[in-house]
Amino acid sequence: MSQGRKAGLLLIFVTVFIDLLGFGIVLPLLPRYGEHFEAGGGTLGLLMASFSAMQFLFAPIWGRLSDRVGRRPILILGLAGSTIFYGMFGFATSLGKEGMFLGIGALSWLFTTRIGAGIAGATIPTAQAYIADITGPKERGKGMALIGAAFGIGFTFGPLIGAAFVSSEVGATPSAAPGYVACVLSGIAALLSIFMLPESLSKEKSNSLSKRLHWFDINSFRHALTRPQIGLILFTIFLTTFAFAQFESTLSLLTQELGFAARSNFYVFAYIGLILTLSQGILVRRLIPRIGEYRMGMAGIILMVAGLLLIGVAGNSGSYALLYAVLPISVVGFSATTPSLQSLLSLNTPDDEQGGVLGVGQSISALARILGPLAGIVLFKGTQNGLIPGSINSPYYVGAGIMLMGLLLMSGLKSKTTNSDSTAKSDT
Repeated sequence: MSQGRKAGLLLIFVTVFIDLLGFGIVLPLLPRYGEHFEAGGGTLGLLMASFSAMQFLFAPIWGRLSDRVGRRPILILGLAGSTIFYGMFGFATSLGKEGMFLGIGALSWLFTTRIGAGIAGATIPTAQAYIADITGPKERGKGMALIGAAFGIGFTFGPLIGAAFVSSEVGATPSAAPGYVACVLSGIAALLSIFMLPESLSKEKSNSLSKRLHWFDINSFRHALTRPQIGLILFTIFLTTFAFAQFESTLSLLTQELGFAARSNFYVFAYIGLILTLSQGILVRRLIPRIGEYRMGMAGIILMVAGLLLIGVAGNSGSYALLYAVLPISVVGFSATTPSLQSLLSLNTPDDEQGGVLGVGQSISALARILGPLAGIVLFKGTQNGLIPGSINSPYYVGAGIMLMGLLLMSGLKSKTTNSDSTAKSDT
């Protein structure tokens, strides 16, 4: 690989990493901030889901636009948008419960900032396309791994940075500082992309992609779901992501119930980010080639079931130490399950359908990240009419039940794989 391409990879890693630091700063605070501004269970769930919903809608749109106008302008636009909306998030949290700006209350401004940040942050696939533009087939996997590394490291250090700007006192008024810090970090990433990031897409390739690609490929979605083996994998991906999204979106509320101050809550999320980074980068990457995707996926699901159940137990016990002890179980389980299912999806898809089917897998994951927080927070806080009673352990017990369904689906996948292999052998 040429020095220019290596520099391009480094720059795209740095810009994505810095932007994800901002995401890691804001996410742990959001449920607590929404609750401070008196959002009910359903409203808080919608607030948490709004970011993922916008990413679901806008990721293909940004990707399509980047095929027409180039990767660099879209990445700059996304980073500039993140800068603006993180700054607005800081301002909105400074208004207080009764504060108004332009006749709009603080909670409505929080919704605005999360919707805007979701639209702006939907450019990660464009960053992946940038990497695809400047890497050859042999270098592609390593290049794409940079995005995963940026996620893991950003989600580890973002909360650590955020911890320095919030109170260590339990029940303290939410601080506007984390939003402003996230704004500055995204601004730095935007400046780096403006002054240092070269364009990766050639004019010839742009013309070719513009003719070939569509914003939303409904046919690929329908075709993938009607094929039994691929449908099983996609449904398992949905259940796994849904259960983890319930856990992820309610963890701040759980730590609040356990008496964690905002700073301690940040440390919990940094702890999770570190576990994700180590388990995906070291443990899972080394074990999958030895034991295979199916066994790794089954082990991951079993760990998620056990881990989610134990988180519910920790919530009931009120023990800090127990929560820290059991968190790695479900996190390592998710780290093992996700790449295993993605690999199984690819291995069970014909070469000429890889892009379409893997794209459907991403859409399924995004949909689960929209619905998971909504369900999790409603289970945690309940509904205002009392139809669904809230409980601090309900999201985790329900999540464990959902993962048991995933375990059954994986068993069915093994059976279908065995049958297809037997058929192929008999045909030969």
